Amino acid sequence: MSTLRIHTTQNVSLEYEVASVGERVLATLIDYALYLAWFALCGVLLYKLGAREDRVALTLMLLPTMFYFLVCEVFFNGQTLGKKARHLRVVRRDGTAPSLGDYCLRWLLRPFEVLFFFGAPALLTVLINGKGQRLGDLAAGTAVISLRPRAVPAGAPGPAPVPADYRPVFAQAAHLADHDAALLRQLVHQANARGDIALMHETANKVKALTGIATDLPDLPFLQTVLRDHAYLATQE
Repeated sequence: MSTLRIHTTQNVSLEYEVASVGERVLATLIDYALYLAWFALCGVLLYKLGAREDRVALTLMLLPTMFYFLVCEVFFNGQTLGKKARHLRVVRRDGTAPSLGDYCLRWLLRPFEVLFFFGAPALLTVLINGKGQRLGDLAAGTAVISLRPRAVPAGAPGPAPVPADYRPVFAQAAHLADHDAALLRQLVHQANARGDIALMHETANKVKALTGIATDLPDLPFLQTVLRDHAYLATQE
């Protein structure tokens, strides 16, 4: 599976797996299955109410499906229910969170890409581009990534074993998802191996911003502690 390297405004390089075409199709099919369930439910209700010919009722039935993708991605942090089920997310290529305008661009181009031509433009663009981008993503500067934990590269460290009587220092480490912890291990390994103090410092600052941790620990001991805490807390869930 291809990867997407994002160089953030904090000068940290992050690497994600690009969502495969198959995963994106499955996520979309889940979303459209929800459309069908909604139409079926509304159809039953309209039939019971004797409003099968009511244009107002029909408009109210169609309205949620028109704005479904836009509303979900805005309020669910780049995920529709289908993307959430397949562990996919929309991100910006500069590492920042997509704005409302970015989501709107993707939504406005969706009918042309997916509905009018049965998804052919979107499928071809994703296959040719190779970076998880359809036309809407190219216009908005976004991509769709997989949030599933990546396979650990050869030579990269896995989770360190944690004693059963370990007492976590930072409970906020539980806020990190498994894929965040895997990425953090890679960054710490990379920075430590290269003696890259700047990368270590930027990584520590990013973790503090994500978790809300305030500490005077030096960067490397802090990050190692967070990883140990996360490994322990993950076993308690």
